[in-house]
Amino acid sequence: MAVGEVRSSGMRITLTVILALIFAIVPLPGEAEVARPNLLLLLVIYWSLSAPRVAGLMFAWCCGLAMDLLQGPLLGQHAAAFLLVAFLTHRFQLRMRIFPIYHQTLTVFMLLALYEFLLFWIDGIIGQAVTSWMRWLPVITSTLLWPLLVGILDTWNRRSR
Repeated sequence: MAVGEVRSSGMRITLTVILALIFAIVPLPGEAEVARPNLLLLLVIYWSLSAPRVAGLMFAWCCGLAMDLLQGPLLGQHAAAFLLVAFLTHRFQLRMRIFPIYHQTLTVFMLLALYEFLLFWIDGIIGQAVTSWMRWLPVITSTLLWPLLVGILDTWNRRSR
């Protein structure tokens, strides 16, 4: 990967992360707020698959820390969960990249469910557990968003090369 490619992919990554952070804090109407997809985590997974040298574990930890600062009751909660998801994505990156999109979507669903379970577990430890089934809605909406996100970002990456 040439220096120019690293620089341009770094700019794309930074732009998408800023947009995802803005999406995370913009209020949504009523019931849509409960089902808000976790766009930042999807981007961490996507960039871990597409640009693993640029978007590594430190990138995931920083994105998780940003989520902690925006909405976490406990500093480090999202950072730890993002880090675990990114580690597993990096670990299975070569396999996941060749999966067909439906198989990749199922794998992303499992990663998102693991992330939400870790947050649920940590919330339970600190005494703030939300036991409603609606806690798991972002996993479903994020999973449904994955094929669209991959299509858009893959097209953008191909055009910018």
